[in-house]
Amino acid sequence: MRLPLTLSAVVLLGTGCGVGAPSTAPPAGIDGLVVPTPRPDPADFVDGVDNPWFPLAPGSEWTYETPDGGTVVVAVTGTEPVAGIGATAVATTERGAGGRTVEESTAWYAQDREGNVWLLGEEGTWVAGEAGAQAGVVMPATPRVGDGFAQELAPGVAEDERRVLSLDAQRTTSYDVLDSLVQVEDTSGLEPGVTSEAFFARGIGLVLREGQEGDLELVDLTRG
Repeated sequence: MRLPLTLSAVVLLGTGCGVGAPSTAPPAGIDGLVVPTPRPDPADFVDGVDNPWFPLAPGSEWTYETPDGGTVVVAVTGTEPVAGIGATAVATTERGAGGRTVEESTAWYAQDREGNVWLLGEEGTWVAGEAGAQAGVVMPATPRVGDGFAQELAPGVAEDERRVLSLDAQRTTSYDVLDSLVQVEDTSGLEPGVTSEAFFARGIGLVLREGQEGDLELVDLTRG
């Protein structure tokens, strides 16, 4: 989702996803996970995504506005098999100020048994386990300040990383006055020096993105 959306994270190399500690413990990371992972084990995953900071209930739709009057609509469209896992498909439609569609994309997410949300691929771009691409984490079950992790690793295509900055951020948006937000910093190995910050509200998901990747602000939410 590049609303989704991804410090120089500690990238843990390995072959598993949910069980067994990595061979080298990082100074900050997600305990017990190997991130990114090329071959997620389907047995480690559950149906649906109900992480409170990244909920993807079927039929949900988020509408964001950009500073130039454009909109970004993100919708949960169903379940699709990806890398042997029943992934939740999320479609993103970007429209300019005049309403013309600028870009459409679909990303696939899945939640492991511990509640961590993984990004398994993006339609037409990369899929975990294919051409060296590896799945990453977009939202931990229990975010901690300082945690850093890869969101996606498809060499030369998508190399986004994320670091947790705060668990009690506050922001006023068109949607609501919000507090106790999870604030993250997103970077990319393909664009050194380019950063964005994203803010996630419990029970809602992404409410605001600020930075060089372009600002987004939640204005409407239809719950599934």
